[in-house]
Amino acid sequence: MTIYDSVQKTKREFIPQDDNKVSLYVCGPTVYDDAHLGHAKSALVFDLLTRVLTANGYDVTYARNITDIDDKIIKKALEQNKTIKEITDFYTDAYHEEMSQLGISRPNIEPKATESLEAMFELTKKLIASKHAYLTSEGDVYFDTSSDSEYLSLSKRVQDEDERQNRVESSSHKKNPADFALWKSVHDKSVTFDSPFGAGRPGWHLECSAMIEKHLAKPNMKFAVDIHGGGADLLFPHHENEAAQTRCATNHNLANYWMHNGFVNINGEKMSKSLGNSFFLKDALKEYDGEVLRFYLLSTHYRSNFNFNTQDLAISKKRLDKIYRLKKRLFGIQLDSKDTDPAWKAILLEALNDDMNVSLALAHIDEMVSDANNTLDQPGKHQLIKKETVSHLAYIEEVLGFGVKNPFEYFQFGIDKETKAKIDMLIEKRNEAKKTKDFAASDKIRDEILTYGVSIMDTAQGTFWEKV
Repeated sequence: MTIYDSVQKTKREFIPQDDNKVSLYVCGPTVYDDAHLGHAKSALVFDLLTRVLTANGYDVTYARNITDIDDKIIKKALEQNKTIKEITDFYTDAYHEEMSQLGISRPNIEPKATESLEAMFELTKKLIASKHAYLTSEGDVYFDTSSDSEYLSLSKRVQDEDERQNRVESSSHKKNPADFALWKSVHDKSVTFDSPFGAGRPGWHLECSAMIEKHLAKPNMKFAVDIHGGGADLLFPHHENEAAQTRCATNHNLANYWMHNGFVNINGEKMSKSLGNSFFLKDALKEYDGEVLRFYLLSTHYRSNFNFNTQDLAISKKRLDKIYRLKKRLFGIQLDSKDTDPAWKAILLEALNDDMNVSLALAHIDEMVSDANNTLDQPGKHQLIKKETVSHLAYIEEVLGFGVKNPFEYFQFGIDKETKAKIDMLIEKRNEAKKTKDFAASDKIRDEILTYGVSIMDTAQGTFWEKV
């Protein structure tokens, strides 16, 4: 398996530090607003990475943080006359629900900033003791960037003083303009936390380093984690500063491999709230099935910038529809442990092991779907490939998360819950009429069902319906 390392800017063979155990840390959301497509893209990329690592036989421990201490959270709480916890719980729950609709599994560990303050204090005390950080007369604690000879080695940046000043908090108490806050003192009556350095709030960069040390780092390891991931916008300053903190406070570097996913653009423009084109995921899920969005957002390479537009999404959906139509043709066929095809698994995994080459994997899937349909159309031959094809589809579900639904339910998207309930009730009535051989009533109910713009199919597993 190879991974493109964002720092070394090359593909590298993936070799974990601890035999077959893999530690992965990804920067998660700041929970003050609804998740947008950028959040979805990043979460999908690292969900896929976890699946591919697992398919290779690795035991993966995946951590993704929740930032629930932030000035934006406090501002929203004041605006809405709510507590911080009410705001963060609401948006955390919404984030989890929306990610679930995309087929994204929860990480093994999901630490919150509010639950990690002691770990942040310990890391900060170590940096002060080793002269890599300093406490100002105002009660702020800053990391001294001049004390770290490797600072900027991650992002390979060369900055002039103006740029350094613009990218970090401005303060006359800093030794260097590029120094960044580990602890920010707060002297008013707003939300604060007690600390050994005085009342205040932690710096954003600090929490990830502290959480990694608390939950993932192991003694005598060269790196705190095998893989650190996030969006491309986090490489500088966030990941640069994380790496500096960890390097200077511990006896190891932060990560062996750095992975960054590309930006999401909306109709060719970079997505941003300032441009007013920040596409909330909840709005997209009203228009499109979650698996359609998953398929579309993963259909281009994770490192490429993704241009979201409805035309490409419609084309992508047709591709996924073909998988579901094949699944419908094979509906009800059961597999047991011996019904596997090692050759197919090898083909799919070889593509994904090449820095998660989804485009090649999807090309293999397209070919498999086409070949399977052609064979199923030939009298006398279709029985030979039924179980084999079902096993192919099962492996696609496992590794890529596509085709996981009942194929009939997949094609029901866009029909509201009330209408679904009515149709299901009519299906039940029709089945009862058929049992009693009241075929006139059965036909009448069938005609009523069809008025809802759906088709019905009687199978050995029951009667199913889908949107036409």
